[in-house]
Amino acid sequence: TYGGGAKDGGDPDGWKAVRIANGIAESGADYQLGDAFPHDVLLDETGGVGFKKGCYIGQEVVSRMQHRGTARRRVLIASADGPLPASGTELTVAGRPVGALGSVGGRTGLAIARIDRVKAALDAGEAILAGEVPVTLAIPAWAKFSFPEGAASAEEA
Repeated sequence: TYGGGAKDGGDPDGWKAVRIANGIAESGADYQLGDAFPHDVLLDETGGVGFKKGCYIGQEVVSRMQHRGTARRRVLIASADGPLPASGTELTVAGRPVGALGSVGGRTGLAIARIDRVKAALDAGEAILAGEVPVTLAIPAWAKFSFPEGAASAEEA
């Protein structure tokens, strides 16, 4: 194997902690393959999509998202003052859905959320809740995308 010292099985908890800290989603744990566009899970930013490749299923939509910058959902890093609820817990603003938690490790986790709705909540000073737990959502430090300007409110979107 590459790297020399790899052990069978590795450290799944350590790997999950690294993924969460760096905002790296994993299929199965954070999203189902048929439920997410590559942009939703940052594959456009991690080199997981070949935009110069030949034809593939969904190419038109994925290419349009890339060239128009219209990706609405993105992986964000969620944090809370106490333990986060379980993976799959809905994220809401004023009772309206904005996303869901993916992998969770104590007080931090991953979320796939509508960045326009998150930005509107941040601008309005509204709480973002994972179940009953207030959370803070942040863009991974390495990511090139940003929250959209003039985002619609959670009620409008």
